[in-house]
Amino acid sequence: MERIMIRLIFAILALATVLAVPAVRAQRYDPNYPVCMHVFGPLEGERMDCIFTSIPQCQATASGLPAMCLINPYFAGRSVRHRR
Repeated sequence: MERIMIRLIFAILALATVLAVPAVRAQRYDPNYPVCMHVFGPLEGERMDCIFTSIPQCQATASGLPAMCLINPYFAGRSVRHRR
């Protein structure tokens, strides 16, 4: 009986630990756009929207939201071809 109780306690503790740790979602940075909007807050959730071509465009969208505009660190940019 004592062994069953110990196992039950460990199972409950393990379950509580798993449920207490928030799931980490992968942030998606679209390499086709140079500017991202980081949205955060309990009502909006937390996400990264990389769909903007400029900081002013992002700032206009972020106005009034718990958000900030950032340069996309994964922006691939246009490939530059040199003519010879």
